[in-house]
Amino acid sequence: MMSKLKDVLERVDTWPEEAQQELAEIALEIEAGFRGGVYHATTDELQAIDEADRSGVATQQQIEAAFRTFRRA
Repeated sequence: MMSKLKDVLERVDTWPEEAQQELAEIALEIEAGFRGGVYHATTDELQAIDEADRSGVATQQQIEAAFRTFRRA
């Protein structure tokens, strides 16, 4: 493994929980991409989409595009 990556991973446990969770989700998405798998949205991500739908922050087209991405599973 690259020494730069090893250095960062050794410090991850000192990061705030939210940052650690974000890193884990990004790593899983990367892994799914090269393994030919499908990324599965987390409960938090799905809730954020629902909130955006209710708030009017995202357009209907943006919401539908997000769900198309997550429903490929």
